[in-house]
Amino acid sequence: MDPLSDVLSLLKLRSYVSGGFDASGDWAVQFGPFEGIKFHAVLRGRCWLCVDGEPEPLEVAEGECFLLARGKPFRIASDLAAEPVAFGTLVPPAKDGRIVTHNGGGEFLSVGGYFTLADGQADLLLDVLPAVIHVREEPGPSTLRWCIERMREELREPQPGGGIVAQQLATLVLVQALRLQLAGGRNEPGGWLFALADKRMRAVIDAMHETPGAKWTLQTLAEQAAMSRTSFALRFKELVGLSPMDYLTRWRMTLAAAKLTQSRDSVAEIGLALGYESEKSFSTAFKRIMKCAPRQYGRRQINGGVSN
Repeated sequence: MDPLSDVLSLLKLRSYVSGGFDASGDWAVQFGPFEGIKFHAVLRGRCWLCVDGEPEPLEVAEGECFLLARGKPFRIASDLAAEPVAFGTLVPPAKDGRIVTHNGGGEFLSVGGYFTLADGQADLLLDVLPAVIHVREEPGPSTLRWCIERMREELREPQPGGGIVAQQLATLVLVQALRLQLAGGRNEPGGWLFALADKRMRAVIDAMHETPGAKWTLQTLAEQAAMSRTSFALRFKELVGLSPMDYLTRWRMTLAAAKLTQSRDSVAEIGLALGYESEKSFSTAFKRIMKCAPRQYGRRQINGGVSN
């Protein structure tokens, strides 16, 4: 798999479509703090988005969507001067998955949902995403628009298996939104994800993910990028925020953490598979990154469970 697929699989990404929102007139709806990633897509009309801590409101037009990855309260509104009402007062939790009508509806329509990630490793993705990702309309045939339209139909006319279909469509929305972010060169946050927009860095990250247990050195990684060691090391650090070897170690420890809780492999076997010739060297690296010994980590996760 490619690096993004690797990470989404490792984090046990789960998608949920909360429902639609159909409004008219002057309105404003407030949403509280949340975990994971939230998304909203505008199918008709336009709205303002205000996120706590962000300096300016953002206008989101028909055919556009936004992703939120910092868990901060936010508000969507037709008019910034309108008095906001809490979304929870408009629809009881038991009615998730329906289209909520406000002020009669007809002028504005959006569909929203959220993504949960396995606890403990979620920062692997959340830390490299900006607080707000605004995805504008694609030129020509739009994969994103198609997914959003299909979600609306699943909400309007529920069919057997509709919940699963909506979840898969929501996952496609997330992946397509991230692809468009990369394609547009909007890589302000830095980190491994947005380094994939650089073809040479992508080749290196692909190689690390494909064979994490290989005996990688700075020289062999630089060869993957067809660059000198010095130029490669500087460019990688500039884009990713870590040195190549630090990134490799962190990825190996992320894989190790998953294996410790999902497999029956011994600590020595896990370390060997990830390129460590001794259990001691692996345990030292694991403790440096994960802040506890491998066996302690495994027991902690099993005893404490993993919550979303």
